[in-house]
Amino acid sequence: MRDLGLRLAGLLRAGDLLVLTGDLGAGKTTLTQGIGEGLKVRGPITSPTFVIARVHPSLCGGPPLVHVDAYRLGGFAELDDLDLDASVGESVTIVEWGEGLAEGLTEDRLEVIISREAEDGSEKRSVKIAGIGHRWAGMLDDLA
Repeated sequence: MRDLGLRLAGLLRAGDLLVLTGDLGAGKTTLTQGIGEGLKVRGPITSPTFVIARVHPSLCGGPPLVHVDAYRLGGFAELDDLDLDASVGESVTIVEWGEGLAEGLTEDRLEVIISREAEDGSEKRSVKIAGIGHRWAGMLDDLA
């Protein structure tokens, strides 16, 4: 998941929104750690479950990373209270558990669905990435 995050980071720029979906332990935060490493932001990147949102400034003049965990939020009104729309244009914003809540922040986004499966005693992950909007048209071809 970290390696995928590093690869994704190469495609990301200020204004990008990623909505991550997956069960507990699927690898959403690990993916975000890889993205943060690739974007060269100040860390450590840990799950923001109890603080809801963290901002990781760039160490190299790039966009900051805004990492949000919407798991404990009661709906769009509580997400709106975080004022993410004020920073989404200047940041790379990642919202864990954001499906059904964060899509209204911008027309263009990446939706990342992570599934965990046990097979022959080992754990395997599958990742589905969908680019929504003009920004992502054809952009994910190199990632495959």
